[in-house]
Amino acid sequence: MKIGIVSDTHGLFRPEIAPALAGVERILHLGDVGKPAVLKELGKIAPVTAVRGNVDREGSCAELPETDVVLIADRYVYMLHDLHTLHLDPAAGKFAAVLSGHTHVPNFYTRKGVLYFNPGSCGPRRFRLPVTVGLLTVGEDGKFNAKIIELNCG
Repeated sequence: MKIGIVSDTHGLFRPEIAPALAGVERILHLGDVGKPAVLKELGKIAPVTAVRGNVDREGSCAELPETDVVLIADRYVYMLHDLHTLHLDPAAGKFAAVLSGHTHVPNFYTRKGVLYFNPGSCGPRRFRLPVTVGLLTVGEDGKFNAKIIELNCG
């Protein structure tokens, strides 16, 4: 199973996103969508679940939930935009992963058996940060594997 993870599009759907996410079964958008058209374009690749970010203040993006929980391969994944607003203990809640964006800095690590994954940003370039998306794959052992893909955006 392969899941596409994106964040901080800020209204920009780059053409490099579709080939990077080819073959995913689902896409999770971690907020700062910017424009509903982004979700529509992502939906052409795979079904999308999205949460609201701090720039999603108008229109249908403002109606997205602040957080969401999705079930992937019989394991719960917690989605939110800003990790600093996390008000629960994911390990105690039996979450396998916490997915967040906001910082535009791609990274992942495991703490207390929980994968924390920030795919970075695939929207407008910020400072000298790379333009990235993430992939979450599920191994035969049921474990989540995170991968960051840098988009070649010139």
